[in-house]
Amino acid sequence: MSRRTLASGLAIAAALTLTALPATAEQQSVRFPSAKFPLGARPVPTKTMTAVAQGIDLYDVKAGTSTDGYTVSILMPNGRDAGSRTAAETVAAEVEAAGETPSVQEVVRPAVADAPSQTLYMVRVGLWPLKDKKKADEMAKKLKDAGLKVKVDYLGDDGVKTTGPWNVKVALIDVRTFRGSYAASLGASVAKRETVSSMVKARKALLGVNGGFFNIHTSPALRGEPLGASVVGGKLLSEAVPGRSAVVLKGRTAKITELRSTVTAISQDGEKVEVNGINRAATTDELLLYTEEYGAKTPTGGVDAVIDASNKVVGLRASGGAVTAGMRVLHGNGVAADWLNEHAWQGWKVEIDTKLVDLRTKRALQLTPELNVVAGGVGLVRNGKVKITAKLDGHDSINMILRRHPRTLLGTTRNGSLILATIDGRQPGVTVGANFVEAAQFMRWLGATQAINLDGGGSTAMVVGNKVVNRPSDGAERAVGDALLVLPQ
Repeated sequence: MSRRTLASGLAIAAALTLTALPATAEQQSVRFPSAKFPLGARPVPTKTMTAVAQGIDLYDVKAGTSTDGYTVSILMPNGRDAGSRTAAETVAAEVEAAGETPSVQEVVRPAVADAPSQTLYMVRVGLWPLKDKKKADEMAKKLKDAGLKVKVDYLGDDGVKTTGPWNVKVALIDVRTFRGSYAASLGASVAKRETVSSMVKARKALLGVNGGFFNIHTSPALRGEPLGASVVGGKLLSEAVPGRSAVVLKGRTAKITELRSTVTAISQDGEKVEVNGINRAATTDELLLYTEEYGAKTPTGGVDAVIDASNKVVGLRASGGAVTAGMRVLHGNGVAADWLNEHAWQGWKVEIDTKLVDLRTKRALQLTPELNVVAGGVGLVRNGKVKITAKLDGHDSINMILRRHPRTLLGTTRNGSLILATIDGRQPGVTVGANFVEAAQFMRWLGATQAINLDGGGSTAMVVGNKVVNRPSDGAERAVGDALLVLPQ
């Protein structure tokens, strides 16, 4: 479908009111780029810089103008936006039967490092300027009344050519002058979600951003669970998804890598068994470890071995109880429950051996109190080049790779400085977000030689001085699974 230029524009301005601290050019080892904005037609951005603390500069960046409008997309029989040419032509015929003129649009999801390109087709009706969304809504209702499944789409979300606009926040943390440290936070517990603002306030952090993806497909009471490795203060609180991107934090250093975790329960009789997961819901025949940070009861329908700090089993119980302070619980059901009944008797010792391996260096990370890990969603940049690992990281759909969403991004520079950025999106006429390719290009433009995509969408949030400085797409800050915090010491 051809795209006309749609006449509409909206200018916005925001001033940040933080205390400025002087920094000389000689002190800076990470600087905001002087080149034009890397997305769209490479417009000249406007920016406002505020010094948050020594070594931390915050940039409020705006670029581009709004020329995108609305269309109506007709869903495929499987409920998806796009499908095969045959499916699209069948749907187009149904639109014609309803008395409207459809357009079949070819959509190419770009190739990424671990997945080839994919060509799909969409069926759409109409094209309206930004100010005429009501007309698109009226067409959608007409098509729905004719029995078609439809939705109104803002063309800026498509992921193809756009003029923007973009509303971005960038925190540059200079390794040479920053004197604080980095940490991860899961809030009050693993199971429950919490806002970044709350986690920033609790730790008296200078700055915080939302962390990795969390499990929205589990019980509502457990949806704070990170999808990937989580380490807080040297304690592994969620197992790694092997090979998935993550950021390892230690003191004032940050490193992007891929991780593998192993947890083994070793009974005093010498028998060993793999622990399948940490602080999450259990499936059949699994052995799970629950720590005092879990914040929920263990699953019902199995056996719990309650273990104290000296690895002594203080008791076996029917599962479904809380994890008390200072204790850990090994929970098993099915064959895993049988193992506990046979090898975790009261009074026996059961050692829990935990290993976390950096897959780039092949070395185990030392689980010391200064170690923290936040799991990412997708690797974007590796060794200075765009390398998007969408399939390995579980996000190789057209929706995730091509379409634009709000993004929370993290990168490191050649000398170890840290870049944190939010690109707001899903706000037609105000800010369009970014797809994975654009996010990678943006981070390279900022000087990142390694970069990762954290959770995004309505979760995207940057908090500075206890204030949310970006514009969350939900209209308010969302509770999330974890956060990355920048601490004053």
